[in-house]
Amino acid sequence: MALLEVRDLQTHFFTREGVVRAVDGVSFSVETGKTLGIVGESGCGKSVTALSIMGLIPQPPARIVNGTIVFDGRDLTKLSNRQLEDVRGRQIAMIFQDPMTSLNPTLTIGTQLTETIRRHLGLARDEARRRAVELLEEVHIPNARQRLDDYPHRFSGGMRQRVMIAIALSCNPRLLIADEPTTALDVTVQAGILDLLDELRAEHEMAMILITHDMGVIAEATDDVAVMYAGQIVEHAPVEEVFYRPEHPYTEALLGALPQLEDEGVRERRLTAIPGRPPDLIDPPQACRFAPRCPHAGLGDTCTTEPPELREIRPGHWVRSAHPASERSPQTQEVGAT
Repeated sequence: MALLEVRDLQTHFFTREGVVRAVDGVSFSVETGKTLGIVGESGCGKSVTALSIMGLIPQPPARIVNGTIVFDGRDLTKLSNRQLEDVRGRQIAMIFQDPMTSLNPTLTIGTQLTETIRRHLGLARDEARRRAVELLEEVHIPNARQRLDDYPHRFSGGMRQRVMIAIALSCNPRLLIADEPTTALDVTVQAGILDLLDELRAEHEMAMILITHDMGVIAEATDDVAVMYAGQIVEHAPVEEVFYRPEHPYTEALLGALPQLEDEGVRERRLTAIPGRPPDLIDPPQACRFAPRCPHAGLGDTCTTEPPELREIRPGHWVRSAHPASERSPQTQEVGAT
């Protein structure tokens, strides 16, 4: 049974220019001990989906207009703000984007760590500090007891991200949402953070949602992948399926933009650029939202006249496309490639 089930989630922003359909019919589930990766271009709705789950979308201008978010049998969309406060941090925790700005520069690391512990676990000040030291040691910060009284500016970017992870794990949540946890970190630090997250997920038997725009991160750290485009999930499958048997043209385009390495070095081929730009979510296309940028859109009227449904084409592999790769004829594939 899934720990988290999101069904037909729609989160809209009501602005003077019109209604922005930031998340428009998103559905997925996450099981305990598994990691779901959500990937897509900036602005496709990844972070808004996470904030909707946490109950942190700004109201106004945003509002969940439809759908359910069922966590451990309870629909979070039906809870009051006070009830959500008891869930956030204690049962569902989130690592926010950009460790450089997510920590309060005027408070010590110890103060920011113990605040969550005392709020949810009811520990006394000394007990909370001991727990904070244990958490810093768990995320591999040296001299944890001394560093507890330091301010964030005395930590490197990678160390700040480890502090953010420690805060998120402070109450042993059952679900961890990591929103671009490797942003602004160099490659070697990124690898360390991903290894740490995977280690802690297994140790604490958590479910995890990993949000990123980096397909390399997805390949390394996830079990299942949801590919988002223009507020919708266009492909959802186990990670091996997405990389070795992608079905949606957008997924193919994302993978085509990755450099390929072989034993002798970088393969001599041009990286594929995705033409055009994502649609305006105030007035998105009525049919397939990727159609204006898709090399296969001219092959049938359905691309521009009918919105495709998210359908299962193989066990566990869902796609929202009138022309998934496995259903294209050789002639269709040749036309789309030109």
